Amino acid sequence: MLEKKAIELQQILENTIDGKKVFGCNFAMKYQNEFWQGTAGNFEIDDSYFIASTTKLFTTALILNLRASGALSLNDPIHLYLDKSIIDSLLVFKGTDYSQKITIQHLLSHSSGLADYFQDKESNGNSWEDELKQGRDKAWTFEKVITKTKNMRPKFAPGSNGKAHYSDTNFQLLGKIIETITGKNYTSFCEEKIIQPLQLKHTYLYENPNDQTPHAMYYKNGVLNIPQAMASFKSDGGMVSNTKDLLCFTEAFFNGQLFPKAYINELQVWNRIFFPMQSGIGIHRFKLPWIFNPTGAVPELIGHSGLSGTLAYYSPKHELFIVGTVNQIAYPDLSFKTAIKLIRKAIQ
Repeated sequence: MLEKKAIELQQILENTIDGKKVFGCNFAMKYQNEFWQGTAGNFEIDDSYFIASTTKLFTTALILNLRASGALSLNDPIHLYLDKSIIDSLLVFKGTDYSQKITIQHLLSHSSGLADYFQDKESNGNSWEDELKQGRDKAWTFEKVITKTKNMRPKFAPGSNGKAHYSDTNFQLLGKIIETITGKNYTSFCEEKIIQPLQLKHTYLYENPNDQTPHAMYYKNGVLNIPQAMASFKSDGGMVSNTKDLLCFTEAFFNGQLFPKAYINELQVWNRIFFPMQSGIGIHRFKLPWIFNPTGAVPELIGHSGLSGTLAYYSPKHELFIVGTVNQIAYPDLSFKTAIKLIRKAIQ
């Protein structure tokens, strides 16, 4: 079916390229056991790119793998796995220190209340994200992330009913927990549990700022060269992949190859995070409200996306997987608009 529609699907990608916002894109879908991949603009079919916060799906998979092996429980307080120097005064809200109350599930679901070291504003009105968009590349360490987070105002007490605040700090902490439990660095454990078993040839954690393998990202109409930052993100946003690898991983994530498939239902506890996205436990849900989707033509999608314009999602209703990138930081919503067009065409 997808093969018959390949020309129309490719045309959607060609129409996405405008030389102003999108200079290259690369998408793949699997629907009814048929595979399609297309590329347009300055992307070749097997090119690698930064997947940014889509990395969080990899971190979620590793945590769930450790849960399956009995190495941790999602309800475990994180102080069981992290040094006192990290935990002390990590989250003080309205004069009360809740640091001992934060659990692994709070981190996964962005319900910890911790500030986001990357996107939240500092006292000067800027964020690290703002600095990077201005072309001011910078490196940071896990220790600097924790220090910065402690100096920022938290949003709420951990586990506050119905509340979620997207925070990259949560997934930096999860990366450290993975390393503490396994005695291995994040890269090695990811290689062992995901990359090697799935034979992902173009997927790795970006750690060398001199590595020019991935496509440079665009911000508006120019290239944004921030290799030091990309090498600092780690478990919250530092992975490089390509579209074929990312599709393989996304299928494995939702089909039970990396952890018991029964866990997927447990992850679907939704809190509003930013329209039209909701945060679950380690995954997000993209669901348009009825007023914007009266015919239901755009299905509910679960997975994750990243600031680089990358996404990796699954439609349970249609058993459809879609991944890809528009490689644009300024307009990451364009990846969703493109994905919606592709999905609509595929399921017609």
